[in-house]
Amino acid sequence: MEILGYVAAILVGVVLGALGGGGSILSIPILVYLFGIEPVLASAYSLFIVGTTSLVGAIPKYRDHLVNLRTGILFGIPSIVAIFSTRKWIVPALPEIIFQTESFILTQRALLLGLFGILMVLASFSMIRNRKEPEANHKHFRTFLVIVEGLLIGFLTGLVGAGGGFLIIPALVLLTGLNFKTAVGTSLFIIAINSLLGFLGDVLTHTIEWKLLLTITALAIGGILIGNKMARKQPAQVLRKAFGWLTLCMGIFILIRESGLFT
Repeated sequence: MEILGYVAAILVGVVLGALGGGGSILSIPILVYLFGIEPVLASAYSLFIVGTTSLVGAIPKYRDHLVNLRTGILFGIPSIVAIFSTRKWIVPALPEIIFQTESFILTQRALLLGLFGILMVLASFSMIRNRKEPEANHKHFRTFLVIVEGLLIGFLTGLVGAGGGFLIIPALVLLTGLNFKTAVGTSLFIIAINSLLGFLGDVLTHTIEWKLLLTITALAIGGILIGNKMARKQPAQVLRKAFGWLTLCMGIFILIRESGLFT
């Protein structure tokens, strides 16, 4: 299973390089089900893997003038505050048993993976529909809404370890007037900063298995180089739709698995 996990780690980078998001949608199931890592620690590892890989992916985008630093910093600051606070104080405070009755028990694992599975299913719908890339029809920079969106995505990222690329990209297009390609590059920059700084909250509270983490990250970095080349050769809509179906299947699998219908 670990060998399959290492191969799958490359796919995390491919997705990030090709689509500008979605790496955490793959990395968390890989860490939990193929490497046997418990969900809270898996979400921490995911932040490091996706953050480092996104940073590598953002560099060529920046060189191509497809990263808007001003927008990335404005969006990123509230996200950083939210994600660090969530990882440092909220997640560690969650009890092992969240809710219990005579016939039902909601555990921390079921809550976190259940929320993540729901997020995967919802994210898959917009990708499978293969809608046109969002277009900015205004030049207003909606500062307040950008800050609010940053806080919400930071909280979500901190709670389940998802980078939020598929939420960040349309938000950047609609709220800041960036074109789609620049929004993708800026999204990678935001995800990198958010995830890596959020990971610091976990370094202070968890023992990190650095050898495993760095190995998976290195493979994902190799994958993002492949993904960047694919993005130049294949239409984005084709890649997005294929990944949407994969995301839907994995989301349903997680929800069924964690509901206890099969083990």
